[in-house]
Formats: sequence, C-alpha cells, structure tokens
Amino acid sequence: MDRAHAEALLNHLWRRGTEFLGCRYAIMCGAMTWVSERHLVAAISNAGGFGVIASGSMPPDILATEIAETYKLTGQPFGVNLITLHPKLEQLVEVCLDAKVGHVVLAGGLPPAAAIQKLKQGGAKVMCFAPAVALARKLVRSGADAIVIEGMEAGGHIGPVSTSVLAQEILPAITDVPVFVAGGIGRGNAMLGYLEMGASGVQLGTRFVCATESIAHPNFKKAFIRAAARDAMPSVALDNRFPVIPVRAIVNDGVRKFMEVQKEVIAKFDRGELDQKAAQLEIEHFWAGALRRAVIEGDVETGSLMAGQSVGMVTKEQSTADIIKDLIEEALQALLDRPKSISG
Repeated sequence: MDRAHAEALLNHLWRRGTEFLGCRYAIMCGAMTWVSERHLVAAISNAGGFGVIASGSMPPDILATEIAETYKLTGQPFGVNLITLHPKLEQLVEVCLDAKVGHVVLAGGLPPAAAIQKLKQGGAKVMCFAPAVALARKLVRSGADAIVIEGMEAGGHIGPVSTSVLAQEILPAITDVPVFVAGGIGRGNAMLGYLEMGASGVQLGTRFVCATESIAHPNFKKAFIRAAARDAMPSVALDNRFPVIPVRAIVNDGVRKFMEVQKEVIAKFDRGELDQKAAQLEIEHFWAGALRRAVIEGDVETGSLMAGQSVGMVTKEQSTADIIKDLIEEALQALLDRPKSISG
C-alpha cells in the first residue's frame, strides 16, 4: 500500500464521523473541566479536529460568554458538553441553541428525553455517552444522533469496563448512528484499530492537556509529562457504606490524604460522632475545588490531577496541530507497515 492509498483508506474509515461532525478528522477532544475552554477548543477545530467546550458547573451566562469567545477564535465546527445533573440544564440547553451550537454532548448521567428533543428541535445534533449496549439502544430510540463509549482507561469519572471490551460489545450492535470511542487512546495506531472495528471516530482528552494552546498551569503539564500509565489510578472507597465515585487521576499527596480522611471519617461514624449523611458529605467535600487548584493554580501536590492512562504517552508540550499531525501520521504508518498481502 502506498501513501495515497493509506490516506484514502483512513478517510474512508472515518468518513461517517467527519461528515457527522463537519470536520476534516474525526478526532474529538474530550471535555475536560478547566482545560477544554475556548483556546484549546478553537485550536483543535482549527487543526481539523473537533473541539468540545467543557461546561462543567458553568452558569448559563458564563457558558454563553465562552461560546461567543470561541466563535471569535475559530470558524470551524465545535461542540459543547453539558452535564445532565446540572441544576440549570434547561437554561444551558437554551444557551447552546441561542448560540447556534451545532453539536451538544450530554454527559454525566442519563440525559432527560426532554433535553434531547429540545436540542434536536432547535437544530442541534445530540451525542450521548453509553456504558452498555442496552443503554446505547435506549438513547438511540430517545433520539441521540451519535453515541460515545468511554472505557475505564479514561481520566476523570470512569466506569468499570475497559475501552476494548466496550468497543467489542457496542460497535457491532449500534450501527444506526455514529459511535465514537474514548478512553486510553494516545496514538494513531490505536485510533486506527477502533476505526477498523467500526467506530466512526475517536475522542481523546489526556493527549491534548499539554498542547501549547492549553491554559493548564505549567506545573500541571509537567506532572503529565513526568507520569507513567501506572501513575493514573482510580480513587478507592475504603468502606462500602460510603461509596466513592471512581475518578482516575495521577497519584499525589492529595490522593494519599484522601485515604487518610476516609479512615478518620469512618472512625467518627463508628464512634457515633457523625451520622451517615454527614460522614458521606465530609468525604465528598474533600475534593471540592481540587481540580481548579491543580489546573489553574498549579497545586499539583494536593489538587486533583485527573488524567487517563494514556498520560504515559504524553512526553512533551506540543502545538495542537502537531499532536493531530502525529496521530494521523501514526495511523498512516500503521497502514503502510502492513504486508502487501494484507493491505492490498
């Protein structure tokens, strides 16, 4: 296979994704709170990928400003990720529609059918996360225009199943709409593998944290560059009576302190000094504001260093354009390296 044929094959593999997103490459940026903001989002879209604003806990007026500022930096398509548990989800939907956002990703829980329908009626394409085949089918029936499957290798809040298993289960079963694969993807050959399994595109987050356009604090970026895959571990609950939502992050003093705090709070509960609700709240409050401290203020000792296991493949700071170029070249090289009897 020569380079022209390799490029044609790659374009064929993700044509459904590029046509759906309206971009050159079906490479979405994961919505990382405090990181996936106007500068990184615009840079990814300008480089041919698809940037996604992480709205996180933004109030409607702040999101409206963020969208407007992103439009000033790019004329290419981009999307907005909304957290379904946000108390002002309905107003955030209105903000996206008023701003003519073409794609909205609903994440963080089962999206309300009303939100899906309102977005679609307003002209937006709706993407939803699905951790299982049954839920993916339900979301498609509810009107989802595309599905994102994200494995436990991802950074931040994670589920219990790996990306490779989710892909094997869901890609053959969900063919009515485009499916994008996320979690642990750091190189172009892995991206190619999922495309050949039937994915319409991929989503990467950790790989873009150290982009030069990323506003993440230099300390935050250095922590990523130094880290290995085994350093990005999920949070652990010490007692089933006090569940902890698994969050994958680079282990630091904050993670170790969290374990100590859990022990102390559980001991207080067992002594009758706290009721169960108060104990649960004290455990959950530990990480309040920790992500901002790390990303924006550079507190990499006690802040939250949310990162996927692909962090071991982040070895330097690069422009967004170079990151995407590397991913494409790695995918193409994987095709070029195949024996002629396989590649044709």
